[in-house]
Amino acid sequence: MTSLQQPILRTDISGMPLEWMTYQDAVRLYHLEQVAYTCGHTLYRIHGGYNARTGLRSLVDVNSIIATTGAMQGNLKDNPAYRPPLNNATLFRRDDHLCLYCGERRPVRELSRDHIKPISRGGIDTWSNVVTACKRCNNLKGNRTPEQAGMQLLAVPFAPTHAEYVYLQGRRILADQMAFLRAHFPRRSPLRERLESMSA
Repeated sequence: MTSLQQPILRTDISGMPLEWMTYQDAVRLYHLEQVAYTCGHTLYRIHGGYNARTGLRSLVDVNSIIATTGAMQGNLKDNPAYRPPLNNATLFRRDDHLCLYCGERRPVRELSRDHIKPISRGGIDTWSNVVTACKRCNNLKGNRTPEQAGMQLLAVPFAPTHAEYVYLQGRRILADQMAFLRAHFPRRSPLRERLESMSA
């Protein structure tokens, strides 16, 4: 039996990934008849109360992926100018918990956000100007660009699409959810390449 902690992937009616949700929130959407269709496999069979008139007990099968009706910023996700919010957790996952200067994989407590062009020199806090760095390399680089510090970046930073961002937010992603998300990654996505190399 699947743990009740396993999140459900919610999409809009066109199939664009939107967010992760709990089984309780998913059941509420089933009850409100906002689930247009489902994909993946059945994760949970939730038993509810008994109908006073019929004596029948309510039952909801919750799938791992549900497409829903209603407004949920779907148009925003299709906008090429859209940039997901930047935070350390998703940044570190984007860079696979590797320091992009020394190449070592470190635990989260030893990682930091480095601005390639420092803020004090006109750099901005955006996906394309930040990389994961171990605290040692970040201190070594200091208030300089990589060129000034004589440190080479191991990868080019990129802003994830919304589908990639949903993937980066996920903690326990099932195989069917992963396949669904990957189908929405850009063809030349560094995340797609990483996942393909892991499964090769």
